[in-house]
Amino acid sequence: MSVEALDVYGSVCVGAFCFANHSLAIIPDEAPKKLQEALEENLKVKVVRVKVADSPLVGILVAGNENGILLPRSALPEEVEVVKREGEGLNVEVVDSKRTALGNLILANDKAALIHPDLTDREAKRVEDVLGVEVVRGAIAGIPFVGSTTLLNNRGLLTHPLAGEDELKWLEELFKVKAEGGTINHGSPLLRVGAVVNDHGALVGSLTTGLEIAKLERVLLAP
Repeated sequence: MSVEALDVYGSVCVGAFCFANHSLAIIPDEAPKKLQEALEENLKVKVVRVKVADSPLVGILVAGNENGILLPRSALPEEVEVVKREGEGLNVEVVDSKRTALGNLILANDKAALIHPDLTDREAKRVEDVLGVEVVRGAIAGIPFVGSTTLLNNRGLLTHPLAGEDELKWLEELFKVKAEGGTINHGSPLLRVGAVVNDHGALVGSLTTGLEIAKLERVLLAP
């Protein structure tokens, strides 16, 4: 299990430009080769190159787990087809919602999903059906954009540093993992925007400190 620090398009917001579960990653078709190589080496995934909604902000727009991948309704038909073809064996479906930043709105591992409180019952059912997990509405540290503040896999959860002890215990019970607060990129609480993680490894923005990397490794990647 390994962690690599890098920039993408000159930005430390590495997580904004990629989605990954434990077997597959999605990055923009014009993303630098170093991003693909880093994902393959550290996260041990097959890399699919395709924009989503004609945007490079794949990590903001896509959510999922090892059971399925959720795409926004703004995704172009040809983009959806690429993900379905390359993600053979995964449930790949579009969420018909006016809220398209699914990566910010949905936090999931293979045990559960936490979603933005304003997602409708129909949208919540779609998440449940595609990802195959229990779905709960909620916020973390008062922030409803739970996907943007938190790094989650099947080993651990690293979230906003202002999350309280009761919240962390609740998250542990929901996702069946150890939960702690932390930061990325030298103090940013938007952990998922600054990093991408699965059960095998992680990529983080180049401003991430040694202490931040050490905590990420301990919480998310320890055997």
